[in-house]
Amino acid sequence: MIMFGIFEIIFSQIPDFDQIWWLSIVAAIMSFAYSTIGLGLGVAKVAESGKFRGSLTGISIGTVTQTQKIWRSFQALGNIAFAYSYSIILIEIQDTVKSPPSEKKTMKKATLLSVIVTTLFYMLCGCMGYAAFGDLAPGNLLTGFGFYNPYWLLDIANAAIVIHLVGAYQVYCQPLFAFIEKWAAERFPDSQFITKEIKIPIPGFKPYNLNLFRLVWRTIFVIITTVISMLMPFFNDVVGILGAFGFWPLTVYFPVEMYIAQKKIPKWSTRWLCLQILSFACLIISIAAAAGSVAGVVLDLKVYKPFKTSY
Repeated sequence: MIMFGIFEIIFSQIPDFDQIWWLSIVAAIMSFAYSTIGLGLGVAKVAESGKFRGSLTGISIGTVTQTQKIWRSFQALGNIAFAYSYSIILIEIQDTVKSPPSEKKTMKKATLLSVIVTTLFYMLCGCMGYAAFGDLAPGNLLTGFGFYNPYWLLDIANAAIVIHLVGAYQVYCQPLFAFIEKWAAERFPDSQFITKEIKIPIPGFKPYNLNLFRLVWRTIFVIITTVISMLMPFFNDVVGILGAFGFWPLTVYFPVEMYIAQKKIPKWSTRWLCLQILSFACLIISIAAAAGSVAGVVLDLKVYKPFKTSY
């Protein structure tokens, strides 16, 4: 995790979101790679045992208590919500799209295709993983000791996960970096520390524009997030919390309200009511997911040891 943080400090010095397109492509390829490996291993495990270990009702009572089953189901909703909380970078991505055709048309096609593909992969991986291990299915098939062989294939999959997360970290953080730096430049326009760009020549490439404020604050940010991650290694629970708190307001509520305002949809019309019901249903899901994820963190804290990951 320290090495991961060091790599993020280096990549965080890429000035703008549009300059990490290559890192985003690499991350996407890695995502396909480890998802395909996990799916393939799940299919192989089912073929080896000759039966489906899972059931339609989920983990049976006895393996976990009824209360644990409810909380874990809610936590799973948070994990799913996190997987679809891409709205915070949607506009940033759209700003990098060339036109014609219009950015709106391109993003509609890209969004539809990405949602279909990711849903297909997630459903297949989740269902085949559960079919392979049943009640004993780990939170992460590739790192939770679900599979042991072949070792070389698992090593490739886990390397792909790390590379994917390196890219994903940048994709999600670059908009935040840009926001803070824009605010600082507007707040302190005369500060040389914040606004001055120092050109550093790089043989064979364009000069790199070094900004001291960018260097210092992005480095501090990465260090803080890395330390927090090492302190609280509760991956599924934390992802569930982030998904629960980010899904409804950013992915559902604001887009729905903007759509209503843009299309001037009359209040209490059929379309308006359907959109409000959708928004309310997603709010309930987010609340349930937050409750389940928080309960999971509380349980983790009972056996919590700082800087140690338990499986």
